Amino acid sequence: MRPAYLFAETAAKFTSNIELIKEDIRIDGKSVLSILTLGAAEGAQIVIEAAGEDADAAVAELENLLKSGFPEVQAAKALEAESDNA
Repeated sequence: MRPAYLFAETAAKFTSNIELIKEDIRIDGKSVLSILTLGAAEGAQIVIEAAGEDADAAVAELENLLKSGFPEVQAAKALEAESDNA
């Protein structure tokens, strides 16, 4: 799974409106295409904004996902590298 897809999939679990902000660009945090167009490489400064009844939980979970370095993505890359070396 790619990071943009994983982020959007996680964001979609919440009813709140979720937006990502990078510099002066604001996008829908539930849209894979929008996340891809944001061009946020590793280490980029991103602000997560959420509005709705589960906004605090959404921001906390998404922040943890970003800080974790997307462990599912890392595991998939490791498996891919293993199979390439076999």
